[in-house]
Amino acid sequence: MRAFGWLLAAAALMVLGAGGWFAAGWYGESSLEQDTSFIVPQGSSLTAVAQKLEEEGIIGSAEAFLLRAKILGGGDAIQAGEFALPAGASPASILSMFQNGETINRFITIPEGMPSILVYERLMAEDLLTGEIPVPEEGSILPDTYSFERGENRTAVLARMQAAMRNYLAEAWPKRKPGIAVDNIRDAVILASIVEKETGKPSERRMVAGLYSNRVKTGMLLQADPTVIYPITKGKPLGRRIRQSELRAINDYNTYSMLGLPKGPITNPGRESIAAVLDPDSTSALYMVADGTGGHKFADTLEEHNANVAEWYELRRQRGEM
Repeated sequence: MRAFGWLLAAAALMVLGAGGWFAAGWYGESSLEQDTSFIVPQGSSLTAVAQKLEEEGIIGSAEAFLLRAKILGGGDAIQAGEFALPAGASPASILSMFQNGETINRFITIPEGMPSILVYERLMAEDLLTGEIPVPEEGSILPDTYSFERGENRTAVLARMQAAMRNYLAEAWPKRKPGIAVDNIRDAVILASIVEKETGKPSERRMVAGLYSNRVKTGMLLQADPTVIYPITKGKPLGRRIRQSELRAINDYNTYSMLGLPKGPITNPGRESIAAVLDPDSTSALYMVADGTGGHKFADTLEEHNANVAEWYELRRQRGEM
């Protein structure tokens, strides 16, 4: 009997030891020597993820990971995305991160007034994105900061940018001020793109929008320099002064040689420029010229405008720019 008791005790110790070993392999620190990022592809099963963990040297055995996960792990589904695994992370903590942890978010910023050709170049230059995209339609993107995941397709990121613009316009258009110069959303975006390019001062946007609205309503030429540049560079900086021949050029954008709005936006306007067009300042101004501070002087009459232009030219001469 005493011998049998020793056998039972020995068996119990063996079971306890095996259980301790089994648990230690789940809750104990791994051999991961440094913080590591790991991507769970969309639609992956836990089996596929375990195999990927083994292939990348994060765990020793996919089979052991799956067995312990089945017995000791939670039942929540794993989520796709990129995860930051800390050095020494236990298999238990790794599974918990996949199930309930936060994925790594990366960001790409589209500034207000960035034309679509530069949006395209920025997206294509982001090495952590995949896939090809065409140059987006001008005016279809809402400038903002957007999150993305490593390995995400550029098409998906671009789609979020364009959906954000559609959603903003759908929200803003019904709130427009009565009697504005445009009668549809597309024309509002076109006029907002001109406002975006014509002033770098947020405080001027509604005034500039009011001025151009007056010109549209009275049938005056808009004479907006950025509309001359757009057909030449597709929105990129011209890098020189506009030539007289370019001011006289006949095309669907040059508002020096055509009445009304250009055929399309000349950049991607931000929320504030769109809002300015939908609720412009009540002003009688028809003219503006730079004032040397990044803003403009506004005038109701051509006589006042010519005097402002003379002041601007004198300032430029004093600066040695003329």
